[in-house]
Amino acid sequence: MSAEDTGADLQCCVTVEHLNPCGQATRRQVIRKAAVVLGRNEFQEIILRLYDGKVPQSYDLKEFKLFTKFVRDGKCTIKLGNIQILISNCPPDRLSLFLKTLSVKHKVLQSSKSLTMREKLKAGLPRSFETISPLQLKDIQKINELRCTEPPKGLSDRTNRTSVAGSGQQVKRSRSETNFSPVKGNPSKKPTFSLPSRKLNKEQAAVLKAVLSGKNVFFTGSAGTGKSFLLKRILGSLPPKSTFATASTGVAACHIGGTTLHNFAGIGSGSAPLEQCIELAQRPGVLQHWTSCRHLIIDEISMVEAEFFDKLEAVARSVRRSTEPFGGIQLIICGDFLQLPPVSKGKEKAKFCFQGRSWRKVIQLNMELTEVRRQTDQFFISLLQAIRVGRVTEEATAKLLDSAYHDIDQDGIVATRLCTHKDDVELTNENRLQQLPGAVRVFEAHDSDPALVRTIDAHSPVNRVIQLKVGAQVMLTKNLDVAGGLVNGARGVVLSFEPGAHGLPRVRFRCGVTEVVKPERWVFKSGGGIHLSRQQLPLKLAWAISIHKSQGMSLDCVEISLARVFESGQAYVALSRARSLEGLRVMDFDPHVVRADPDVLLFYKKLRKERLMMQASMDDFIGNDKENSW
Repeated sequence: MSAEDTGADLQCCVTVEHLNPCGQATRRQVIRKAAVVLGRNEFQEIILRLYDGKVPQSYDLKEFKLFTKFVRDGKCTIKLGNIQILISNCPPDRLSLFLKTLSVKHKVLQSSKSLTMREKLKAGLPRSFETISPLQLKDIQKINELRCTEPPKGLSDRTNRTSVAGSGQQVKRSRSETNFSPVKGNPSKKPTFSLPSRKLNKEQAAVLKAVLSGKNVFFTGSAGTGKSFLLKRILGSLPPKSTFATASTGVAACHIGGTTLHNFAGIGSGSAPLEQCIELAQRPGVLQHWTSCRHLIIDEISMVEAEFFDKLEAVARSVRRSTEPFGGIQLIICGDFLQLPPVSKGKEKAKFCFQGRSWRKVIQLNMELTEVRRQTDQFFISLLQAIRVGRVTEEATAKLLDSAYHDIDQDGIVATRLCTHKDDVELTNENRLQQLPGAVRVFEAHDSDPALVRTIDAHSPVNRVIQLKVGAQVMLTKNLDVAGGLVNGARGVVLSFEPGAHGLPRVRFRCGVTEVVKPERWVFKSGGGIHLSRQQLPLKLAWAISIHKSQGMSLDCVEISLARVFESGQAYVALSRARSLEGLRVMDFDPHVVRADPDVLLFYKKLRKERLMMQASMDDFIGNDKENSW
């Protein structure tokens, strides 16, 4: 098995520092393109080996410390006595797996008896180095058994702590740097290791493989096929320094820890002449983005106009001084053109990205995800797939008309109403909050830069000020405990407030969990590469929510009025937020509001035809290859 399959190797930048007794670096070696491999020597001891294209350097990992505060940025430090190895620009997911493999294997090794120097000399074994084996279930079971016999310390998937192996100490990541969850089902239970639970399916794995091969990829799929999940895996598999994550909207960008496409480009709305846009893109902070970018991710592509996309492509070639499409930047584009379209300016209908001059020149591979994960009821999945392409059968109409009588309120949690217009949402939530008895509790956000509050508002999924009362209908805006059902979109009701100055809300969720909800932090990039953040309760009022703001959410109980639908795909986006038909109530359903853009339908028809032709060619190739092999 190769090192790549084991989680035992890294391709990254490495700095090796030799420290004096005061901790100052007396000698420093920088390896821009290094290979870092975990292995075992002839005595089964763990060795870390660095390859720089010359003579490999080996380090014995009997005792070491891990500093992992910035793992999500592809950075960590391994300290070995007076030597420290600084790893940077490493794909974050790869680095996390590498460190977990190292920590678990080292912990298991510590539990076994080590050989003395005399015993090693007597053994007379020839020197060897073999890449370490991947994490196995037996390793996990062994370390969890060991943890049951000692105080809880070291790594934990649940709290993202990092052990300092070999010393029994700990270096904790700060809360702002973790995916910390305040949800604790059993606080006295000791944290345990586990193998990664959710894997990519075959379609998702094929997309990731295409991306890692360097192709310019557009991947699409209906709602609930795991596009966002896959996008995060792609982000975790690419080097952070040269990868820029963007989206057409601020909230979508925040979900992937990036910035808006407009902020990245630095050319404003893009309505200025090309020459002026090129000048804007050559400003110092913006130009650095363009020149250092090797991988550009664009999410929610359906809302990006063709004219803006074409202008970006021309700007990229100019500022990067390259004749290659998009200036040689690898594009990873994601979205569903059958969902929300670009916003039209004036009476003229905005064109979709795929209608731009540069689309076919830039995109090398179109891939579609078809396995729906949000819903499990096959009838409901089929109904949604038909509505996605603008078709409504008599049976579907009857089911959706019947849904108006669904009793989906339970335990004081009422259905969230999806609205087509933002003004309706604000009015509904304000009125319903005022109607509740009792005093209002006000929770103000802590923003990293109050002067940039408008930029933060545009990106953040939560408001700067949240007002709550006992009985307020609320919704989670962040995944806190996926296994426990506390996910983005989970519905609840405020039961009470904790005593004290902060008075945090105690919320009963529809999934059956009752929790005190604590503030969380969202971090994203703004123009010029500045990191901004907002710390606030991961809640929003949920009597109503707009269809636009519901993208990416999975709702347990949702009520929809489609009477004011005004865009193609809007009815589909609204209906596909529901996890099940039983948790959906559609008021005044009219089949005529279900429509799909004919240009988009034609685009997808061509995509599928091309895919079938490619598959047939591949099958022929495989068949001929089999014949030739005899």
